[in-house]
Amino acid sequence: MKTSKSSNQSRDAAEAIAAQALGFIAGDPARLGRFLAESGLGPENIRKAAGDPAFLPAVLDFILANEEDLVTFANELGVNPHHVGAARRLLPGASFDAST
Repeated sequence: MKTSKSSNQSRDAAEAIAAQALGFIAGDPARLGRFLAESGLGPENIRKAAGDPAFLPAVLDFILANEEDLVTFANELGVNPHHVGAARRLLPGASFDAST
């Protein structure tokens, strides 16, 4: 049972990082434009999309796909960029091996 609680806390922390990443994306018009273009979302439906379980992982995928964004975001959070990747691996749909 302790492992499950720890796992839930880790996932909650990963979701919190993803939510912060969304704020980071939204805080820069050029970055937000790239995110909207890549995701196919429009500004009018981003709130609805945020309710989709696949949304937060996609936010982190977007950050992880661009080294400059990743480093800038990690610096703003005060964490090593590897922590952002670790957060992504805790969320559903990770397309890479969790041991890396």
